[in-house]
Amino acid sequence: MTKSILSVDDSASIRQMVKLTLAGAGYRTDEAANGAEGLAKARTAAFDMVVTDLNMPVMDGLTLIRELRKLPAYRGVPIIFLTTESDAGKKQEAKAAGATGWITKPFEQDQLLAVAKKVLGP
Repeated sequence: MTKSILSVDDSASIRQMVKLTLAGAGYRTDEAANGAEGLAKARTAAFDMVVTDLNMPVMDGLTLIRELRKLPAYRGVPIIFLTTESDAGKKQEAKAAGATGWITKPFEQDQLLAVAKKVLGP
């Protein structure tokens, strides 16, 4: 069965890069431009993994993670931050909110694929 991944980022170019990277490896992807849009999509569709930016308008990534973790269907779903932030305090806050992992932008396609394979399995 094809694994589905939700990419949440206010940058269209980053969403496109994530989509191309993951689709090229056989994953099904959907996109959202901010946390509120991502949360709405997550409430109507099941995703096997969520990749989200931290700093976005409308709803940031930390708030998105907290809201997703309140939903029974997303309690165990891997959520990966893909952000320019590298501050240790932010990473700790993200982990406390329920983030599974952290990738710093700019990212290498191989790095994103390795994380996806690690958290989703073969």
